[in-house]
Amino acid sequence: MLIALNKPYGVLCQFTDPEGRRTLAEFVRQKDVYAAGRLDHDSEGLLLLTDDGRLAHQLTDPRHKQAKTYLAQVDGEIDEAALQALRRGVQLNDGPTLPAEAVRTAEPDWLWPRDPPVRFRKSIPTSWLSLTLREGRNRQVRRMTAAVGFPTLRLIRVRIGEYALDGLAPGETRHLPSL
Repeated sequence: MLIALNKPYGVLCQFTDPEGRRTLAEFVRQKDVYAAGRLDHDSEGLLLLTDDGRLAHQLTDPRHKQAKTYLAQVDGEIDEAALQALRRGVQLNDGPTLPAEAVRTAEPDWLWPRDPPVRFRKSIPTSWLSLTLREGRNRQVRRMTAAVGFPTLRLIRVRIGEYALDGLAPGETRHLPSL
């Protein structure tokens, strides 16, 4: 079984929390599934859940280099030099990243409002980029954009391999065909 969830902002990628924070249990009623990978509580978008350990391994193990695509709203007007650096790979404190696909893009017209909203500062513009990675380090997109001088304000995963968010609203799930 494979389930796609559009994980809302502020939700933990686990089913219980001793501190009473929002978890996947609020959105996924199916028993005996677990997240194939993670999204930080302050990130949004596509999360895959499965009851199949082999499939989870195939989706998450870095050796399979499963492409993951994110939309990132960054602080400032991202420039070509920063995009080129992301495409080459950047040096992080845990070593260099693999090259990424990085393209500046317009804010998506299908995007839902975030609660709470991203901070607004009249004197500092923001811009959007699409970033595709083939590795999955902790908070990698945020660390990469910060390393090139454009901190991430909002992060939405829109694709994992062949699976896409495809119109799921925040908190909605959809059953998918397995690989």
